[in-house]
Amino acid sequence: MTTRTPRSDARANREGILDAARNTLATDPHASVDVIARSAGLSRRTLYGHFDDRDALIRELIVIGAQRFNAIAESIADADARLALARLAARLWQEAAHVQFAAVLALDEAHVEHTADALAPLRHAVAGLVRRGQEDGSFRTDLAAPTLARLIEEMARTVVARTDAASAGAADLAVRTVLSIAGLSWREADALLTAHPDITLASNVAESAA
Repeated sequence: MTTRTPRSDARANREGILDAARNTLATDPHASVDVIARSAGLSRRTLYGHFDDRDALIRELIVIGAQRFNAIAESIADADARLALARLAARLWQEAAHVQFAAVLALDEAHVEHTADALAPLRHAVAGLVRRGQEDGSFRTDLAAPTLARLIEEMARTVVARTDAASAGAADLAVRTVLSIAGLSWREADALLTAHPDITLASNVAESAA
């Protein structure tokens, strides 16, 4: 059976719905399907032609966002586990700062299981990075790697959900907190970030522009 390629107008409508959902939910996380459809300039019926319900639309936004986060994790190539963790935290923060509303929705209890599945590659990368850091002595070893990786994930979840997450200096604080959880002292984290100012530079610029 041959799979037919969606018509260009159908693809445009779907993209329009997703864009409208991002913009509308950024203003009102509880926006209804009707509001999102009107924002997209489409009828409710047209929206339901692409998504079964509001949750299905949100799940699609989560998947799209997760793909970006997973790609960031895949791009980290530092041999030093400390640098890799700091850079990963900074880049994820920078991305989350632009789509904080989606990140908050993704971490809502109603969607957290779906989010976990979508972010499986990222979680796998964090777990591998933690194991590497423990093996070379960079990270604390009083906790098992899965436990330490989970603590890092929970910290990230808490920070992303904060309403003041885009405030000045928040990215730098987030990176330092991740390094602290991994076992670095504040002096070690300060020395690392001072020696590699590029790690948080992009995030700080993004904060200033927000």
